[in-house]
Amino acid sequence: MTDETKQTLEQVGLIPVLRASSIELGHALVEAMMAGGVTVVEVTMTVPNALTLLRDLKQKHGDRLLLGSGTVTDAAQAEATIEAGAEFVVSPSLHPDVIAATKKLGKVSIPGALTPTEVITAWRAGADYVKVFPCSAMGGASYLKSLRAPFPELKLIPTGGVTLQTAADFLKAGARALGVGTDLVNAAAIAEGKPEIVTNAARAYLEVIRAVRV
Repeated sequence: MTDETKQTLEQVGLIPVLRASSIELGHALVEAMMAGGVTVVEVTMTVPNALTLLRDLKQKHGDRLLLGSGTVTDAAQAEATIEAGAEFVVSPSLHPDVIAATKKLGKVSIPGALTPTEVITAWRAGADYVKVFPCSAMGGASYLKSLRAPFPELKLIPTGGVTLQTAADFLKAGARALGVGTDLVNAAAIAEGKPEIVTNAARAYLEVIRAVRV
């Protein structure tokens, strides 16, 4: 399943980072994104009752939605989210115990790192991908390209400041996928009764990815 998960992550090229104030809002955001073609979602542990949301999404959507967990900072959390349905585990920072627990359970590990030392340390600890966060704060796509110069073997996923305007540049700089937050996962749009804003953003991101990869 690990190889299949990695193949899907790279093929889709988009990992929406779901932060919501309730389970109900989480479901609404996922429905709106799926209507736009999204098939991957990272449910962060900052969502109230995040484990319940993971289980509900797994039960409702099954194989139509590749689920991951986010903002995971210890091994117990990683194990709990995997039990709830996560196929990949994402952290904002580097936690070797989270990488080890994720790999032990046969899932895909995506720790967060920023500096060259952190990035290579994460990779050597067994990461499948390294989330470069917050990438935009360090110069965005140009920083990603600079990281890959000495480490061409690294599989990097920029997160933080990825927008429709910057997505193509990140992909051209070597990103294997894009971690996207509020520019796509727009809770305010759902609260205002405008899910089509999220759906249209999802379609637009997927179109940018397709266009760059032609």
